[in-house]
Amino acid sequence: MHATVSQSTVSGSVVAPPSKSYTHRAIFAGAYGDETEIHRPLVSADTRASMRAAEAFGAQVEQGDGSLTVTGFGDQPAVPADVIDCANSGTTIRLAMGVAGLVDGATVLTGDESLRSRPQGPMLDAIDQLGGHAWSTRGTDQAPIVVEGWADGGTVRIPGDVSSQFITSLLMAGARTDSGIEIALRSALKSGPYVDITIDVLAAFGVAVERTDLGFVVPGEQAYKAPADGYTVPGDFSAASYLLAAGAIAGGEVTVEGLFPGPQGDSAIVEILDRMGADIDWDETNGQVTVSQSGLSGITVDVGDTPDLLPTIAVLGAAADGTTTIENCEHVRYKETDRVAAMAESLERMGVTVTEERDTLTIHGGESELTGATLDGRGDHRIVMSLAVAGLVAEGETRVSDADDVAVSFPAFFDVLDQLGADLATE
Repeated sequence: MHATVSQSTVSGSVVAPPSKSYTHRAIFAGAYGDETEIHRPLVSADTRASMRAAEAFGAQVEQGDGSLTVTGFGDQPAVPADVIDCANSGTTIRLAMGVAGLVDGATVLTGDESLRSRPQGPMLDAIDQLGGHAWSTRGTDQAPIVVEGWADGGTVRIPGDVSSQFITSLLMAGARTDSGIEIALRSALKSGPYVDITIDVLAAFGVAVERTDLGFVVPGEQAYKAPADGYTVPGDFSAASYLLAAGAIAGGEVTVEGLFPGPQGDSAIVEILDRMGADIDWDETNGQVTVSQSGLSGITVDVGDTPDLLPTIAVLGAAADGTTTIENCEHVRYKETDRVAAMAESLERMGVTVTEERDTLTIHGGESELTGATLDGRGDHRIVMSLAVAGLVAEGETRVSDADDVAVSFPAFFDVLDQLGADLATE
C-alpha cells in the first residue's frame, strides 16, 4: 500500500495508542504466570507475533473487547510443535529466546527477511554461558535460531550496547530459573529506559530485580502473579511522537491524550520539542500533551536511550531553522532497517541537506526546503510514519511505499492523521 500526503494543517484531540513495548512484556509476563487480564493492549502485527510465540510454548491467549486474557504455561513451557515465526518483531524473537532457554528440548525461531538480518549473537552467547546451547542455522548470529535449554541460571556477561531486549529477555526468564541470573554488562547500556519498562512490568507481576554496579540480578524461583484487577497498558510515547511532531510543524493545535509520566524513554519527545522552541504543554496529571505549530530551531540530541525517536527528530530537524545533530545513533542502524541511512537518503530526496556519519546524523534545516517526493518506506513502520509527517509540510505531494507496515505498531495511524485533518490518501 502507498500513502500520498499533501501540505495540510492538522488539529484536534486524539488518544495515544497503547504501548507496544509494554504490551509485548505483559503478554510474556502473563505467559510465565497463571492467568492474566491485560487491559487496553496494543493489538498489532508485532504483538500478535508475541501472542503466537507465547501459545507455541503452551500458553493460551484470548482476545476480547479491548483486552487480552493470557493463561500461562505454568512451571514448564512446552517444546514448540513447530517453528516459531516471529514475523518482523525483534522484541518477540528475543523474549521468546529466553523462554526457549527454559524448555526441556529444542526451539526453532525465525522471522521475515528483515528480522533474519538482525543481530542475535549476544543472546546466543548468553544462553551458551548459562549452560544451554544456541546457534544460527546459517552459521551467523542471525535467525533462523535454534535454542536448547539451560539448567538453572547462573552468571552471564553480555554487551549493553547492541540491544536492551537481550537484557529484558534474560530478566524475564531468569525469574523462573532455579538459581536466578546475574547479568554483568561488558559495555555501557544503551536504550536503558526499555529495561526500566521491563522492571516496571515485572514489579507489577510481583517479580523483583536488583540493580548492581555491573548490571542486574534477578533471583530465581519467583512466581509471576498478575495484578488483582488486571494489567493496564499505558499510552505509547513512541507512536505519539509522530502526532506531536505533526502538531509542531503542521498545526493548528493537536492534543494527544493518554500520555502519563513513567519509565518510557520516548517521553523525551516532549522535552525535545520544548528545546526546539515548540509551543507545548504536558498536563501530567490528566495525561494530555498539547502542541501548536511553532517556529522550531535546530538542537543536538543524544538518542542513546531513545533510538525509536530518531526518525521523528530527523523530520523535526528538516522543518526547523538551523542545524539539528542526532548523536550516539549507531545502534539505530540495527532495527527493521538501517534507520540512520534510511532517513538520510529519504530526506535528501525531499531536498534536505544531510550529513551522515556512522554514529551521527546532521540535518541542515536552515539550508533546506522540503519538497514532496516518491519515497521507499523500506518495510519499516517508523520510517513510513515519519515521512508521512514530513509530507504535511513539503511542497507538492509526498508518496510513501509500504504504508500498510504501520500495522506493526500503530495500525490506525493514517486514520488518526485523517481525523486530524491531514490531506492524504492510501491505495
